[in-house]
Parts: sequence; structure tokens; C-alpha cells
Amino acid sequence: MLADMSEQTIALVTGANKGIGYEIAAGLGALGWSVGIGARDPERGARAAAALCAKGIDAFAVPLDVTDDADVSAAARLVEERAGRLDVLVNNAGAAGGWPDEPTSLDPAALLRLVDTNVVGVIRVTNAMLPLLRRSAHPRIVNQSSHVGSLTLQTDPGTDLGGISGGYAPTKTFLNAVTVQYAAELRGTPVLVNNACPGYVATDLNGFSGTRTAEEGARVAIRLATLPDDGPTGGLFDDEGPVPW
Repeated sequence: MLADMSEQTIALVTGANKGIGYEIAAGLGALGWSVGIGARDPERGARAAAALCAKGIDAFAVPLDVTDDADVSAAARLVEERAGRLDVLVNNAGAAGGWPDEPTSLDPAALLRLVDTNVVGVIRVTNAMLPLLRRSAHPRIVNQSSHVGSLTLQTDPGTDLGGISGGYAPTKTFLNAVTVQYAAELRGTPVLVNNACPGYVATDLNGFSGTRTAEEGARVAIRLATLPDDGPTGGLFDDEGPVPW
């Protein structure tokens, strides 16, 4: 953890009104950080922020639909007006679609919606927040990926990833590729960009069928958000360490 990160450290977590995102926000807030609770539904975001504030965390609601350009621009203005910079961005918001989801029966329109949330949404938010992140001494970007996005694991006969996913898994592979490109562009700057694999977490995305708690799933993102300046960039990680692409 960065020794000099003070209680003034500012983070924004998208999709933070519930599940893993909420626990990431809670974990970062427990460090004394000020945490923006990004949420597509303003009322749910406000309730989540209030719940964290009741626990002594400095949390503030940020209405943010990652698929909406105007929302994203407004969120960047809100963070700038409140703090003047951003130290950590956690792109956690995501959509799962159907599962299992065979590509031969995939609805192209549904796939485009997944890509807009899971990939374009990350690009949209990251690019809007980068000017604020560049004002930070220790900027970090953490993207929420998944083991199912790893081509190595997908093609390993001995690895069970829960069946065929023609929509969700490819969006995470796409996100992995995008993250590599961001890391390449930002190499040589203080910005560290990495992807997190939370594991099979029980959330509403999978009908709460996961085997891990949201708090457990949040740990790797919190670790990547608090990397030291000589930490890795352009990698995919879970609780055990690097995950193969």
C-alpha cells in the first residue's frame, strides 16, 4: 500500500451501489479515502453512499451510466468540482447477459449492448477521467475483468469456466486487450493500469450462484488500487497473482 496515501486520496468506483463494487468502495473507504459511488440509478447510488457514510466512510454519490456520454462527462465535472483531481479509478460496472450463451444463437444486438457496457463503457469513463488522474501523484486504474476472459484458460481442457459464453467472456477478452493498449500508451507516466479477476463471486449477475463473497471478490481490486509506484502495469491478476492472457 502506498505509504503516503492520505485521507484525502480520491477514488471513483463505477457500479458501486451493490455487490463487488460496493465492497471495493467500502474497502478503499476504510483506508480513509474519499470514494465516489458511481451508479447508473441515482437513488441507489445515493442510498449506497449514505450506508457507507453511516459506517464512517467519506463516500459521495456519482450518478453514472457508463453507456451515456453526457452522464460520464457530468461525473467527471462532479469529481473535479469536489476534489480537483482523481487518484484511483475502478471500472467495475458490467453486464453479464445470458449464461451459458452459445455464439450460434447469440443476438447481435445483445452482444453490442454487452460490449458497450463492458468495453466501450470502460474506455468512455477512463478517457473522461484521465485528465483528473494525471493531476494525481500516484494514479491507478483498475478494470474489472474475469478469468473467463483469459484465452489461455478458455483453451485449457482442464479448466472449467462454467460453460460456453459467446457474449460475456469475449467482452472480457476484449477488455483485456484494451487494457494492454492503455498500459502501453501510459508507460513511462505514473499511471498504472491493471485488470482484476475477482473469482466466482455470488452476485445478481450470476443469480448469486458464486462461491465467493463480494468482500472476497473485492480484495484484488483493492490491492491493485493501492499498488506502489514500482508496481506492475498492463497485467491481469487474481488473489494468487498474475493470470495468463
